[in-house]
Amino acid sequence: MKRKRQRIFLAAGALLAAVALVVVWMNKNRSQMEKSEIIKIGVLIYKEDDTFVSGIVEEMKRQFKDYERENGSRIRLDFSYAEENQSIQNEQIDKYLSLDYDVLCVNLVDRTEAAIVIEKAKAADVPVVFFNREPVAEDLQQWDRLYYVGSDAKESGTLEGLLVADYYQKYPEQLDRNQDGVIQYVLLEGESRHQDSLIRTEYSIQTLVEEGFSLERLDGGIANWVRSQGEALTTQWLREYGSEIELIISNNDDMALGAIDAVENWHVKFSNIVGIDGTPEGLAAVEAGKMIGTIVAGQEEYARVILDLAERMARREALDGLAIREDKSIRVPMYSINSDGEIRRLEEEGNERN
Repeated sequence: MKRKRQRIFLAAGALLAAVALVVVWMNKNRSQMEKSEIIKIGVLIYKEDDTFVSGIVEEMKRQFKDYERENGSRIRLDFSYAEENQSIQNEQIDKYLSLDYDVLCVNLVDRTEAAIVIEKAKAADVPVVFFNREPVAEDLQQWDRLYYVGSDAKESGTLEGLLVADYYQKYPEQLDRNQDGVIQYVLLEGESRHQDSLIRTEYSIQTLVEEGFSLERLDGGIANWVRSQGEALTTQWLREYGSEIELIISNNDDMALGAIDAVENWHVKFSNIVGIDGTPEGLAAVEAGKMIGTIVAGQEEYARVILDLAERMARREALDGLAIREDKSIRVPMYSINSDGEIRRLEEEGNERN
């Protein structure tokens, strides 16, 4: 009888040990089991032919397989384009939500309409990563599952101004062509409803003033980030002002490339042009000496941060290690590069401006 009880106790102990091992194994592998589930990410773009945003999209497509391998995840990426129509984008959001997508990455058509997008996503309990086109600050505070990924427009404008200032220090006679001590300039601006247009314009000019420049604005106009519109405006200014123009400041590379097209069509030698974005064509123009320089906002980093943030939010994981600011944004770092191949970052000097 005693031996029988011992056998029973031994069997029970073995069973408990086996159960414990199973529990340990399940806990150890639960996160991996969860990651075997496919995360569906809907990416909504304001229009298809924006060069900079298209670069981010291509990087997302290129990176997500590597991201899957590195993080043990399974991801499905789907892209929609809104043709610059917020109503169309709202319908696309409805579609993704009805199909139970886990997270939305939204490049807004109209940043002032973010509240509509947020209301839809919040009702469905689907997190949102806004990128490149920033909602107003109040909208980002509406829910704890909203974040923004973008570059700092103030930083890009400041770097653009410093790029011109550095160029003048090396080649003063090439910038102040009439030697009157004043830089006569024209300005190519992005969309009127895009926050970066106003901020880039303000800080590029403010930085030049702070650097001690006397400036005269000959003209300016909205070219909506578009190369052909930049070319049309620059052609108009060349016809009106001709050699009076000493500098062309552009809110992005595509409009700066349009200015280069106009200059080449006008058959004049002129390269005092600055842009922002660091697109492949913009960088090629800088290297070829057709621009003073550009401000680079890495599309690779944009894509990496968006994918990482989107997956973590979809899985309700902690966002540790992400450089999230108090305003619920992650800012992609920027740097300037000039035609001599020199790179400048604000943080390297400890002089990032407020």
